[in-house]
Amino acid sequence: MSVEEEAVDFSHRIVPFWQAALGSELLGVYLIGSLAHGGFSRRYSDIDMALVAEAPLSPQKLNRVRSDAAALSAEWGPRLSVFWTDRHFCLGRFPLLDRIDYIDHAVVLMERECVRPVRPTLEEIRRYLLGSPFSNWADRARYFATAETLEPKDRKAYLRTLLYPARFCYSWMTGRVGSNDDAVAFLGKTRPPRLDVGLVTRALQCRQADADPNALFPARTMLPSQVDACASLADPPDP
Repeated sequence: MSVEEEAVDFSHRIVPFWQAALGSELLGVYLIGSLAHGGFSRRYSDIDMALVAEAPLSPQKLNRVRSDAAALSAEWGPRLSVFWTDRHFCLGRFPLLDRIDYIDHAVVLMERECVRPVRPTLEEIRRYLLGSPFSNWADRARYFATAETLEPKDRKAYLRTLLYPARFCYSWMTGRVGSNDDAVAFLGKTRPPRLDVGLVTRALQCRQADADPNALFPARTMLPSQVDACASLADPPDP
């Protein structure tokens, strides 16, 4: 059984817990993220599960299912990441890019009623990208750029920080959500000005090998310029 098959099998075994917790209020359970659109990594990926329900998902019910998941698998349970909303996609935790991923790539685990949100426009996507996703990434980039050591607990976050320019540029230019592999391949074709595509490519190779990113740590000083390159894509200089 491949790592993807293991993770999908675990996901199917979680569905009865959601059904027990939500009953007839549960409209559907889906996989999104790398298990849906590709590029799943045993070391670096979470299991992104999307729920659509009639009523809000209470913290008590969410914590109960998280505990059930952890008891079911010590490997996969702690990596369960839950995105949930109501039928109108107004409540819960379901950010804009994840809604696009749901529209384009969702894998059905259980579905009582198919509910789809309105697809965000490219303008809405760009406005979203320039908000907290960009500022949070820029803050992490500045943090790592001045760090003296790469702690084991920070390896996953550091690799994601190196890869983020690919995801940003891909969604900014296309209005879509794809795998890291797709996004980096897109960078190789478009070559955004001032962006070090080679560094992002090396980060992808590290992720694909499930390797430590320690060898990439000396490149941390390039992160501020990667932030500037993405910022200039969003706000190009006057000709």
